[in-house]
Amino acid sequence: MREDLIRVLSEITDEERCLRDGREFDKSLYMMHDESVINSRKLLEAGKLITVRPHTRFVHVPEHKHDYIEVVYMCKGTTTHIVNGNTITLQEGDLLFMSQNARQEVLPAGEGDIAVNFIVLPAFFENVLPMLGERETPLHRFIIDALCSGANTSGYLLLRVANILPVQNLVENLVYHLVYKNGNRSLNQTTMGLLFLNLLNHTDRLYCDNGEPGVMIEVLRYIEENYTGGSLQDMAEKLHYDMYWLSREIKEKTGKTYLDLMQEKRISQAAYRIRTTSLKVDDIAHSVGYHNISFFYRLFMQKYGVTPRQYRKQPEA
Repeated sequence: MREDLIRVLSEITDEERCLRDGREFDKSLYMMHDESVINSRKLLEAGKLITVRPHTRFVHVPEHKHDYIEVVYMCKGTTTHIVNGNTITLQEGDLLFMSQNARQEVLPAGEGDIAVNFIVLPAFFENVLPMLGERETPLHRFIIDALCSGANTSGYLLLRVANILPVQNLVENLVYHLVYKNGNRSLNQTTMGLLFLNLLNHTDRLYCDNGEPGVMIEVLRYIEENYTGGSLQDMAEKLHYDMYWLSREIKEKTGKTYLDLMQEKRISQAAYRIRTTSLKVDDIAHSVGYHNISFFYRLFMQKYGVTPRQYRKQPEA
């Protein structure tokens, strides 16, 4: 990794200085009401889908979950994580992907142990999945679980890819753009997609603890292609499943209804168009399938914490 990046990431933060001096882990910096879940709102600016932050050293972080996907990249030295009861020591160049319900405990890292944590909301992966093609792999399954909010899965992926130069270059590019804030969402999503495409060529370096997606690949593909006007009945007919069975299967696998998944896709697509076009917000709402504009505004605020117009003015993640 570039020396300037290592230098920036090595700087001891105010939080780390307090921890090194003996102060206990302050849960309020990371958690809200549920003290077993690290909350993305504590780490991500409103409207952002991804950020990167240096891995906090000098502290033992008790077992917890996240309401986002966490990706740990080991820049220098080592860090030790206990994920779903499995002890994992990351070496320089390793990648660790954890879904929302993965149970993680973190052991203290020393001053020379430099890692970065990517904080990623599921919607960030929407444009990554189509890049991976039809072949089903653990990488596909991980993204599908992420898009379904990981409701019934607690998977992780460990990749020992230190000597795979294209992978290292792509991760470094992501870190660079996020640290120096000179990229945009489309660039970051494309880079992440290219990263996954490269990882597909190195599944021999992959260790995983992940659930099976079952029918969810077909469901997500249908929603991707029909989010403006699809229906549960139409999907069931096209996929040759009983509609009531399919509805229960979606709920069981994701913790959400078909309508929930459809709304998430519509809102995410609307956000993309708000950010990348000059179309009027009301026209965008209509184009993704909303005819009740007040309902659209309410859903958008719930997801992004800002109005569509405020979202348009924000710099891209």
